[in-house]
Amino acid sequence: MTFAVLLLGALGIPVGMPQRLILREDLNQTSLSNLTYIARMILIIALACETVGATFMALIFVPEFGWIGLWQAVFHSISAFNNAGFALHPDSLSQWVGNPIVNLVIPALFILGGLGFIVVGDVYKTRNWRKLTLHSKLMLVGTAFLIVWGSVMFGLLEWRNPETLGQLGTIDKLWASWFQGVTPRTAGFNTVNTGGMHDSTSLLTMTLMLVGGGSTSTAGGIKVTTLFVLLLATVAFFRRQTTLHVFGRSLGVDEVMKVLALTIISMLLVLTGIFLMAINHDGQFIDLAFEVTSAFGTVGLSRGITGELDGTGRVIIMTIMFVGRVGPLAIGFFLATRSVPKVKYPAGQIYLG
Repeated sequence: MTFAVLLLGALGIPVGMPQRLILREDLNQTSLSNLTYIARMILIIALACETVGATFMALIFVPEFGWIGLWQAVFHSISAFNNAGFALHPDSLSQWVGNPIVNLVIPALFILGGLGFIVVGDVYKTRNWRKLTLHSKLMLVGTAFLIVWGSVMFGLLEWRNPETLGQLGTIDKLWASWFQGVTPRTAGFNTVNTGGMHDSTSLLTMTLMLVGGGSTSTAGGIKVTTLFVLLLATVAFFRRQTTLHVFGRSLGVDEVMKVLALTIISMLLVLTGIFLMAINHDGQFIDLAFEVTSAFGTVGLSRGITGELDGTGRVIIMTIMFVGRVGPLAIGFFLATRSVPKVKYPAGQIYLG
């Protein structure tokens, strides 16, 4: 939709009000006046990040592969920033498991892409923590927490596993733990054998894949802000608070209802996909669950059963990938429309817990 706005602008065709309303919901904006400016900002941020990333990656690929390495640098930079996860090597980036440039540049690209264009633009514009929007603060704090949690736990769980970190040196183990703790956030690259992970690590990775990145970003999942609004709502419930308070701001019931609906629909989609895959395929349950969760988060990581799926299994995975990428946006737009009920019923009571 952003590309369509840029194309229409280049052709001198005005963007109509219905299209502006849809774009406003997609970008989580409250105003209709600055949407074309935001679309241009998104293009500039994307091109700038991908150009810088390709320049650094060329330092690795050109000496090793010749000038064809320049093409590989551009490809991997774009793939990383857009959280696609496609690599030009059969083992993804495992050949460079201990390379500092690869372990810094590639994660930096998909972290920036996963934060969201609005957050990156807000940070660049304000450069002051106090002036950042509530969304930006939640995204930055939530992303930092999930990165630390994922990296530390991956290292602890896989440190002695001979199929992943066990055969690496200490420095390479730390680099690999950092990379594998960040990449489930819908990036999709890997520097170790994903199929050799313990079941506990696979469950950790599935959780991170389900959460995903940020709203208005290139990432999938239920989004970081959704997770933390759910946690804040849980804390508020036990404190008997009717509103959520975070960073000196409050969130109302509408935001809580929206994230609850998005989370429930997402969980139902994932569970339905796992159920259908279990009926259609006789593989191990953890492999099937990992595959479906990865598809919903548009991550691309696999424990090795993708090539073994038959036509039905591939259709299920493709459908989940499509809904996981497009569905949450469409659902969010649907939930954002208000309809005042014509009939109000008397309050009832049910027993919970």
